[in-house]
Amino acid sequence: MVEGVTLALCAAVCMGTATVLQALGARRAAGGDTGEGEGAGSRAARGRWHAVTAVLRGWPFLAGAGLDTLGFGAQVVALRLVPLFLVEAAVAASLAVTAVVGTAVLGLRLRRAEWGAVAVVCLGLATLAVSAGHAGDGHGDTPLRVAVLCASLLVVAGGWVVGGRLRRGRAVVLGAAAGLSFGLTAIAVRLLPDGTVPDVLAQPSAYAVVVSGLGGYLLLVQALQSGSVTAATAAMVICETVWPGVFGVAWLGDTTRDGYGWLAVAGFVCCVGGGVALARFGEAGGDRAVGAGRVE
Repeated sequence: MVEGVTLALCAAVCMGTATVLQALGARRAAGGDTGEGEGAGSRAARGRWHAVTAVLRGWPFLAGAGLDTLGFGAQVVALRLVPLFLVEAAVAASLAVTAVVGTAVLGLRLRRAEWGAVAVVCLGLATLAVSAGHAGDGHGDTPLRVAVLCASLLVVAGGWVVGGRLRRGRAVVLGAAAGLSFGLTAIAVRLLPDGTVPDVLAQPSAYAVVVSGLGGYLLLVQALQSGSVTAATAAMVICETVWPGVFGVAWLGDTTRDGYGWLAVAGFVCCVGGGVALARFGEAGGDRAVGAGRVE
């Protein structure tokens, strides 16, 4: 139990810090951009390509990608050890890490209410760590694993098609689709059986992890480019955390400690609510105009 909680917290720290480092890399590349004054067409396209490659080559982005990978690995192992609702709440708490680290690295300013949200998230995580029971031993049957793979394909494809056609509310829809997809990733990990690599690769849920993980990332990128970072991230946090937690309790046998169910619910609500309150830090560079006073 202690190992699973520790890994869930490590995942939150790694992912939250990775977001800041990737935003730092984007800022540095933008600061060194010399493409101003280029004409339309191929020169402008080359300028954009050079800007992207500058970000990818920079050490902040590479360090952030490495931390993201470590965070995902810690999350995968934690999902096998502790209830889904605890791990997903920790992932939502990564926004608190982004907010705090961003104040030191990116010069972001937290308002008093946002410091309060950070405290609420920390309280919620502590409460969940005390009240969480054991992860259920249910791995589901083959039809359930196939259903998760089909759901992953439908959510990614549906989010992409519907989000591309909307003119209003596009960021919210794409953010919600990304959250649903990330939630399916967590469930698919829990449905993976114990065994050798060939045994795992023979399961539909293994491919659901790939489809929903990569698809969710692409949907989130589109959401952050489509409108309000705050709206997109809030929708993602809600859809990524709430229903997988309920699914774990109802279908996979996740439990709380005897008599601590109400405390677990309160801690979960604190984590999700605090994450939503900190949603503008879902893309640390999304508030790039903070220095100029713009706040979403």
